[in-house]
Amino acid sequence: MAKRLYELPPMSALVAFEAAARHVSFKLAAEELNVTPAAISHQVKALEAEFDTAFFRRNHRGVDLTETGAFLFVALQRGFETMSEAVGQLRACTTRDYVTIRVSTAVSSLWLTPKLAQFWRAHGDVSVTQIVSDGLQDDEECDLSIHYGDIQRETAPCEVLFHDHILALASPAFARAHPVTRVEELAQLPLINLEAGRAAWIDWHGWFGALDYRGPFRVAHRVNNYVIALQAAQDDMGVVLGWTGLTRSHLESGRLVALLPNRVETPEDFYIRLHPHASKPARLLYGWLVGKTRQ
Repeated sequence: MAKRLYELPPMSALVAFEAAARHVSFKLAAEELNVTPAAISHQVKALEAEFDTAFFRRNHRGVDLTETGAFLFVALQRGFETMSEAVGQLRACTTRDYVTIRVSTAVSSLWLTPKLAQFWRAHGDVSVTQIVSDGLQDDEECDLSIHYGDIQRETAPCEVLFHDHILALASPAFARAHPVTRVEELAQLPLINLEAGRAAWIDWHGWFGALDYRGPFRVAHRVNNYVIALQAAQDDMGVVLGWTGLTRSHLESGRLVALLPNRVETPEDFYIRLHPHASKPARLLYGWLVGKTRQ
């Protein structure tokens, strides 16, 4: 005989017992479950026989829970309440016609929002709410989330959106005023450093190190927001590290240019995570974004 999963008695017996214990009545439990009182009694007796203990005291006025029965009843109530809550959340998710996605400021403004404009042309009936945050906040309440990190550490369904390279970028006017041909020369220019508090984001120290330059460099401006860093570079304030996947429009429009051909490959990826209770529209958007990056 196959071993029972979770070492539980038959679910029909547990359901019958829980109803009888809640109503303190076999008759009322039978009415709720649309069976006969005799069927409830049979299920309860089978359960008592399995545990070799009485869960009810039978008397001429009805039944009362024993101490053991009360213990089992409380445990079952907690379990059923947890299952009921999970089922309710799943039902709510499958009927929702909107999507929530958590994303950083940089990825939202530079990558996701332009993509959503394309998505809405084909799926205008799907409402998408972006939860924009640069902090390490809990994102379990959303349908989707976009991250920069090691996808191998994830256990939830995830897909890589893009793997990036980093260039030293500046405005065309700044590039003309400060022509450089070597990394050593670049290090002497005013640099704009992103200090976002995340170890995964490469800073100037990491970028120079990847190019085997260990000498001094000049950080003239420090910001904690990548969009602001890019704007500072466009305003001729200095050189910024440009993730090619995020700054594509800046490069294509000529708002920013590469000062050197040297590029550093990012150690990790930008990826999207599909959360367990994601709605049907969220799964649609998830597949659409993944598909777009593969075209």
